[in-house]
Amino acid sequence: MLSPAAGKAQGVGANGARGRRSWRAHVVPLSFVAPAALLLAVWLIYPVVYTVVRSFFDRSGAHWIGVDNYIELFTSDFLVTAIKNNALWVVVVPAVVTAFGLILAVLTERISWVAAFRLVVFMPMAISLFTAGVIWRLVYEKAPDRGALNAVIAAGQEAVRPAGELAEAVPSTDSVRELPTGGLALAQNLSRGDVALLGLTQIPESEVPEGAVEATRPNPLATGISGVVWRDFRPGGGVPGMVERGELGLATIAVEIRDERGQIISETTTRADGTFAFDQVPRGSYVVSVAEQNFVRPFEGISWLGPSLITPAIMIAYTWVWTGFALVVIAAGLAVLPRELLEAARLDGASESQVLRHITVPLLAPVLTAVFVTMLINVLKVFDVVLAIAPGSVQDDANVIALAMWRTAFGGKNDFGLASAIAVLLLVLVLPSLFLNMRRFRREL
Repeated sequence: MLSPAAGKAQGVGANGARGRRSWRAHVVPLSFVAPAALLLAVWLIYPVVYTVVRSFFDRSGAHWIGVDNYIELFTSDFLVTAIKNNALWVVVVPAVVTAFGLILAVLTERISWVAAFRLVVFMPMAISLFTAGVIWRLVYEKAPDRGALNAVIAAGQEAVRPAGELAEAVPSTDSVRELPTGGLALAQNLSRGDVALLGLTQIPESEVPEGAVEATRPNPLATGISGVVWRDFRPGGGVPGMVERGELGLATIAVEIRDERGQIISETTTRADGTFAFDQVPRGSYVVSVAEQNFVRPFEGISWLGPSLITPAIMIAYTWVWTGFALVVIAAGLAVLPRELLEAARLDGASESQVLRHITVPLLAPVLTAVFVTMLINVLKVFDVVLAIAPGSVQDDANVIALAMWRTAFGGKNDFGLASAIAVLLLVLVLPSLFLNMRRFRREL
């Protein structure tokens, strides 16, 4: 048997060993965690705490103003617009990106070149959002000769309704008036034997129809109405309304003759010298007009970067960038679905849309939720693509919370108190999505 002193010494030694093991069990993990914890405290915790405190001070940071900055968040038109736009982004973009990703993943599942297709759709993710914004800024240019989107629309419109050759022309005298339905007509009604003189101006020589020669005044017709459509301009001067030497006739121009009720009786086109004739006209009073289609203006472009369309235009660009991400993630989830369930449903007579709605989507719910929540967080922080696409004149209309924070702090206002309040608001809006993601991760684990 051990003596009491020896037993006591052995107990003290055992306790010391346990203490050293306990100390090492705490110190060793802490030594690994400490660098990360230090960086986390310096780069995350301290800035968050400082931003929250700074939001209660004025522009200079010298005076405590309480919640005044937060009150301004919801009373300033500049910031209210940003909050409304962000709400619209949250409602539209995550759902659209997730839906497009699901549709493309399902449609491309059985094609042989699926890898190449997914690579092409995913490529916008390889560039920065700011670069993507610059690309779409060029796509959205209003002038069809510069903006790709308006160029496509212009090509389609030209195929359906070509621009008229006299789009910029106006009457050279008051004897020619505009019709309510379009086109130009003589102000005075004509009858058989009269000559219609339809002089036009503001027609550049480069836009005179091909094949035009010097205009001539036609001879009257005993049983009809003749006339001339010409460019009523002569270098060095001239008399408006008179066909003079050196003035060009306008060829291939559509001319109409209407009765007193405005109904079209007959149509014709002008010759190379601008003359035309309606040979057989019943007795009566008629209006001679240059047809409306001659004055159809060319497509001048849709103002995609204007105040009314700027936010939807940016959303389209953002969707273009992130659809590839959604496609790849959802396709990965689709690849591990139990195929026997899908085949069994098809054997039972379910259509593809029923299989998608009742089997594929429920089984993909965790993946779709992950994509949706990720996009929800991203659109709350959207900044660079808005800054790149929206011109300075419409940035107030396209404003979002992150951009408002940057413009308030660094865009010339230098109001760091209000900018800090905007940052706190953005943090509060993002936190629920982060907690939702954390809960989902825990459930999966």
